[in-house]
Amino acid sequence: MTIKKTRDGDSLTLELQGRLDVNSAPELKELLDSELSGVTALVFDLKELEFISSAGIRVITAAQKQMNKQGSMKIKNVNSIITEIFKLTGLINVFDIE
Repeated sequence: MTIKKTRDGDSLTLELQGRLDVNSAPELKELLDSELSGVTALVFDLKELEFISSAGIRVITAAQKQMNKQGSMKIKNVNSIITEIFKLTGLINVFDIE
């Protein structure tokens, strides 16, 4: 997986490309742990994300919990495969998806 990070003041956008799975989820978690301080708006751009596993879902859910305390989180450009996974897990109603 490739992560493109864009920081603009207190806003952070992460573009995820490839597969967010058990092998790549720790990298995203580390990035979030180091970058979320002072962020009030977090955006995940999933336009080029091909797959997300339960490990990836855990990382994004943890980010949502953190952002509920300090600001907001949006997920945008979700393809049909990822949308179906979010529906199956019930997270379609938890995440703010554009």
